[in-house]
Amino acid sequence: MNSDQRYLNLYFQVHQPRRLQKFQFFDVGSGQRYFDDDLNRDIVCQVAKDCYLPANTLLLNLIARHPDIRVTFSISGTALEQFALYAPEVLLSFRQLADTGAVEFLGETYYHSLAYFKSQEEFIHQVGLHKQLLRDVIGFDPTFFRHTELIYSDAIGKLVSELGFSGMYVEGAPAFLQGRTPNGLYTHPEASFALIPRNHRMSDDIAFRYADEAWAEWPLTGKKFASWIDRLPAHEKLVCLALDYETFGEHQKHSSGIFTFLQEFILALQRSGRFMFATPSALCDLMPAGPVVQCVGASSWADQARDLSAWLGNDMQRDAFETLYRFQDLVMEKDDMALTKDYRHLQTSDHFYYMSTKGGPDGGVHQYFSPYRSPYEAFMNYMNVLADLEFRLRGKRRGLWPSIEKSAVAVAAEPR
Repeated sequence: MNSDQRYLNLYFQVHQPRRLQKFQFFDVGSGQRYFDDDLNRDIVCQVAKDCYLPANTLLLNLIARHPDIRVTFSISGTALEQFALYAPEVLLSFRQLADTGAVEFLGETYYHSLAYFKSQEEFIHQVGLHKQLLRDVIGFDPTFFRHTELIYSDAIGKLVSELGFSGMYVEGAPAFLQGRTPNGLYTHPEASFALIPRNHRMSDDIAFRYADEAWAEWPLTGKKFASWIDRLPAHEKLVCLALDYETFGEHQKHSSGIFTFLQEFILALQRSGRFMFATPSALCDLMPAGPVVQCVGASSWADQARDLSAWLGNDMQRDAFETLYRFQDLVMEKDDMALTKDYRHLQTSDHFYYMSTKGGPDGGVHQYFSPYRSPYEAFMNYMNVLADLEFRLRGKRRGLWPSIEKSAVAVAAEPR
């Protein structure tokens, strides 16, 4: 262990939800499938072409030439499922990255869900399902964790540590770190459990500001960005850059130069020698345990608030969320594989994200990702699916329908 050594952790999140198809009230009980898998296939194949395949090829080539480069990925179970169905060449490229020994894959919830807040039993089960899927399709056994959308609290961290993980990622927001730097390793207050904060400012420079011509730092080059990291204070020993992998080629198009930026940045930092690339599990061995940091309420990496409001911030989102989890016991009692799988795909956090009514920059990001014309449409579509789910569970046309009609009246009265 070298007390003067400094580290860079480069981490990418890969997620694709199964988006719902248009589901009208009168489709309830009709046997219509819930998911628009034609749309999902088209999106996965397009993003594979624009992002996953060229980005993975770039990283494979860099690692082959510079074996000291290290990269971290978290891939949701719903993404891995769809790669197997629609883009098996993407799975192959991730297996090739795993075979280099230079890439770590993280554990998470299989369905990219918020299950922890309603059922710890379901949360634990989904974590186990994801771990098994990673073993089966990537050949990797995860030991470090990334919760859905970097959602974290002390209670979540304690449970994850009890599941055998050595640590997890957190959002390095000022409210969470309480004035401390995000560029360091921290420790859970009750467990021997590492916490790696994301440097949200520098990560978002790439994810959101890279192509903004109004930004004072535009155009951003890889060499310039590497110089910013090199100039950080010497006592800040760890920088974690964490962002959606789709930043490369999907959110920031190939024509913007984003792939050139990624390669130039990695090579510039590798050549400077002032930072060692490291995966999270390696960091737990390379660095001493950091100071304790507490987080009683839940934090996340979403929106300016960096809390749960991106998914549970309005009445529609909370209504849909509460209704979904009222069905859990009934679904599990049925012991029907197809029904259970549909139910778990309905837990994916994106469905609630689409229902956000936030305005400003946050609202723009929500709308960018949403396949719906409005959050109200997203809500009604989802509630119609839940009505059909109840129909399948109970075999009768009663129950949720009056509450959905009431919700429809409330939605119609909302200002547009």
